[in-house]
Amino acid sequence: MTTFNEILEEAGNFGRCQKRVFALLCLVSLPFAAVFVGIVFQGFTPEHWCRDSGVSEMRQSCGWNLMDTREITIPLVNTSGVLVHSRCEQYDLDWNATGLTCDHPGIHFADTQQSKAPVTSCKEGWEYDYEGRRSFVTEFDLVCDHAWVVDMFQATLNVGFLVGSITFGYLADRFGRKVSFLVSNLLNGVSGILVAVAPNYTSMLVFRTVFGFAVKGGWMSGYVLINEIVGVKYRRMVGVVLQMFFSVGILILTLIAYIITDWRWLQVTFTVPYFLFLTYFWLIPESPRWLLSQNNTTKARKITEAIVGNVSSPKETSSASFLDLFRTPNMRKHTFILMFNWFTSAVVYQGLIMRLGILGGNVYIDFLISGLVEFPAAFLILLTIDRIGRRLPFATANIVAGASCIITAMIPESMFWFKTAVACIGRLGITMTFEMVVFVNTELYPTFVRNLGVSVCSTLCDIGGIVAPFLLYRLAAIWLELPLIIFGVLAFVAGALVLLLPETRGVPLPETIDDIEFPEK
Repeated sequence: MTTFNEILEEAGNFGRCQKRVFALLCLVSLPFAAVFVGIVFQGFTPEHWCRDSGVSEMRQSCGWNLMDTREITIPLVNTSGVLVHSRCEQYDLDWNATGLTCDHPGIHFADTQQSKAPVTSCKEGWEYDYEGRRSFVTEFDLVCDHAWVVDMFQATLNVGFLVGSITFGYLADRFGRKVSFLVSNLLNGVSGILVAVAPNYTSMLVFRTVFGFAVKGGWMSGYVLINEIVGVKYRRMVGVVLQMFFSVGILILTLIAYIITDWRWLQVTFTVPYFLFLTYFWLIPESPRWLLSQNNTTKARKITEAIVGNVSSPKETSSASFLDLFRTPNMRKHTFILMFNWFTSAVVYQGLIMRLGILGGNVYIDFLISGLVEFPAAFLILLTIDRIGRRLPFATANIVAGASCIITAMIPESMFWFKTAVACIGRLGITMTFEMVVFVNTELYPTFVRNLGVSVCSTLCDIGGIVAPFLLYRLAAIWLELPLIIFGVLAFVAGALVLLLPETRGVPLPETIDDIEFPEK
């Protein structure tokens, strides 16, 4: 009997059927990008200040703009040595007794009186400088004392990722990649719509958790499936291009978010494709490698022949066990190193993206630039991994990302463009890392436990995603650049650990644990 690797090498590494399946699965990355980083637009926190109903009525009758009412009702506070209008406090005055008229919309009492005027927290909600648009922050007033609740939007998604990765990893190794993929997309469609129609923030977080539970598991099942049906020489191209479509999804999200001004309709827009993916039941095959691991040689042969033509009987492989990831020395080493790299990639990648929402610039332009930076990362991977290998570019990308984060934190705001350029280099480096950890992970586990191995390791990605919003927003409240220092240290450590992994360039996908423990054989 021959192995599946040998069959592909002999009959076709990347034929017409494989290309069709690959193209279909690339489309799954587009909405996944919106799910993953959509918080930048759905949870955007615009400039805001306390609402005063009395002054708001005068604004409408007098024809003032929002800025006029802010000048009147909001005290100045010292923030990092700069006087700015408070977001969470207002003057506690009876404006009818101050003689306020339409002719005097500006500050109408002396500085000495202003400094002595009583101040109170917001009593009647907030005004938002976000005319014509609505995020869930503005809809549910998640600012000031409630600002930390916004962090839960991304945290609950990653909790879902965490549980879903393990669950769907098991389902994919137990019932098949295709079944896991289809079940995931059904849950994605239903839970995504429920997020869009949620009546309050608490129920939205519950549905968001279910959305996260399903969406990542399905994407990983599709990723593993395509890697298992193409030959060694095309594996790296397939892995990188599949993730490049994630970057395309980021660019498309920027355009859609600019056009669609309501976060609920934006949610519907990137949920609908998951219903369309259910048609893949008729369009993609089950993984022959998985069928062999289940001793279903007959069906594996039939699908393999449909993919690459007539073949000899492939060799059967073993059944999976969670302990296989830790039982032997090399498997254990790979698992722990990959776990830490998944964690670091998630914290730094999500942290840098969410940071765009708190820098105060044009979020659409900043997000577009951030998305464009991801394409050079993909091309650098394609350029280096077959010439140099996986390990060195993987480690270098981590170290470059870490160095850039720390340097960016030290550059003063007055050197804006230099600071932006260095930050973009960091974004490029961590994008390379995130893209490489996925396909390197698939290359370091044997077939029978591959989906479970990727799912278990990527749970640390989900833990990183849970940590990232709290790390970013809470530490940034102390010092805006403090999260960058943390990101830099994590990336340095991750890069050093990558150097302990074996090189997988040109090596066939392992079929058994012996292939991992005794690669020289």
